Amino acid sequence: MEKDPTYYQDAAKAVGGNGLGAEGTEAQLDDFVSTHPDYNEEEEEQKYFRRKRLGVVKNVLAASLAGMLTYGVYLGLLQMQLILHYDETYREVKYSNIELEDIDRKVLMGINITPVAALLYTPILIRFFGTKWAMFLAVGIYALFVSSNYWERYYTLVPSAVAIGVAIVPLWASMGNYITRMAQKYYEYVNYKEEHVQEQQQAPRGACNTYIIIFQTIFYACFHLSFVCAQMPMLFFLNNYLYQLNHTLFGVKHCGTLSHGTLPGFNKTVLQSLPRSVNLIIVESALMAAAFLAMLVVLVLCGSAYRPTEEIDLRSIGWGNIFQLPFKHMRDYRLRHLFPLFIYSGFEVLFVCTGFSLNYGVCTLGLEKLAYLLMAYGFSASACSSLALSMLRLRRHIPLLAGILIHAALLVTLFFWAPEPRHVVQAPLLYTIAVLWGTGSALNKTSISILLGMLYTDKERQDFVFTIYHWWQALAIFTVYLWSGLPMKAKLSIMLLALVVAVGAYLWMEHKLAQHMAYRLPRIPRPRHKMHGYRYLEEDNSDETGSEGDGGSSNDDNDRHPAEATNADELPRDDEDQLG
Repeated sequence: MEKDPTYYQDAAKAVGGNGLGAEGTEAQLDDFVSTHPDYNEEEEEQKYFRRKRLGVVKNVLAASLAGMLTYGVYLGLLQMQLILHYDETYREVKYSNIELEDIDRKVLMGINITPVAALLYTPILIRFFGTKWAMFLAVGIYALFVSSNYWERYYTLVPSAVAIGVAIVPLWASMGNYITRMAQKYYEYVNYKEEHVQEQQQAPRGACNTYIIIFQTIFYACFHLSFVCAQMPMLFFLNNYLYQLNHTLFGVKHCGTLSHGTLPGFNKTVLQSLPRSVNLIIVESALMAAAFLAMLVVLVLCGSAYRPTEEIDLRSIGWGNIFQLPFKHMRDYRLRHLFPLFIYSGFEVLFVCTGFSLNYGVCTLGLEKLAYLLMAYGFSASACSSLALSMLRLRRHIPLLAGILIHAALLVTLFFWAPEPRHVVQAPLLYTIAVLWGTGSALNKTSISILLGMLYTDKERQDFVFTIYHWWQALAIFTVYLWSGLPMKAKLSIMLLALVVAVGAYLWMEHKLAQHMAYRLPRIPRPRHKMHGYRYLEEDNSDETGSEGDGGSSNDDNDRHPAEATNADELPRDDEDQLG
């Protein structure tokens, strides 16, 4: 049968329409996947790394806020409970059958003795959980300590105090490591076009120093405000129940350098009326809310310190090696020469909270002025932490030596000064000493953390180094706890001797560095992975960190010397500049 000619005309039109439709579809697809005419790749890259830098600043501020809240809640609760439990009437009326004095002694023992063993488990804990999650776990343990005070019994207070002792060194070691890592990441995001950053290699020596100084200054400016936050329960709650100084200091005969132990003769009743249980619960709930807020800040606002593949590499060197490396790092003469400085750092912070504030401040002004004295110290330390920024222009040892000089002058002054009990006209001098002590503390602690970040730039070593620092500091705090019964002159003499040894050892270390004397660094073993997964298809591990820039050997040297690495050719070239 013959078809209608119009049929072929319609078929031809359909074929032509399909061809035009295919071409139109390809044109639309090209428009969709091709680069937008207004797209500027360099500008978008700058915006991306600007967001990354803001994220790093957010991490630093969040970690600083969490540290301030955590330590402030801990100190405030401990101070309030020790004052309440000291009062005889409070113990007899509320807890006559549980011997609160004995429980308090065991609580202080748990807090001060447990950190002695922290060097054995802190590096393993940080490597196992990661830096951020170690911080979160430690802050959670501090919150557990707060919650245990809702029901004050031996089986709640003492175990939570031991848990606090376990968490002290991991918390501050991971905090120090976290802030230093943020400085290094900020440098990477600023210099993202540099070849060594793109290839994830070790940064040039001293490249991150500026950001380490700034970020550690921010952290300690916030941290020292914890001493101010800790006085809020006493300032707004406990001071309303305290006797005046004429009652509490009636039996006190000697203050200052003439005193023995912890304020002998202090009245056993310090509360003129007992606080209601519901009021105590409200205060403890406010502290619990602050501790919970600190946990949320770490959980939500703090980003990771390392890339996921870096976290895998850090823990894949073997748990036995992780356990041994802190001890091996102590063979480095730079760390050994800093041990006395670490010890004095622990001495001075606990002395100002106990020896000075009680045997000088409370003995003269009364217990009701304790909060104001410690707040003066906290505000001064927070404000003067900014003085560490002078390291951006001055040699690195100048702020540290300035803080040591201030403390030396104050120790000599306290050694020869015995204020009269209940003599409130001496208040201006006491507040001046508290402010100056805060200035010295800020310079010392900030400078030590900055110095560690400058000397140990390898991200594979920083958690070990900060663990060693805070472990020695914990040992010093334990020593101060043991010497509480000594005469004040003996305490001040020990501190002055420790200060002299610390400054001598530090200057000797700087002299050795200026002479380019070789130092020993243990070799970091290569990560031991199960060889599967996309990231191991490449011949080279793109996430592998280079050898320690501050004196460690290269990977080839590591293979030739499996036990340790010593290198005199790669000593810090900027040490000579730092010393002038």
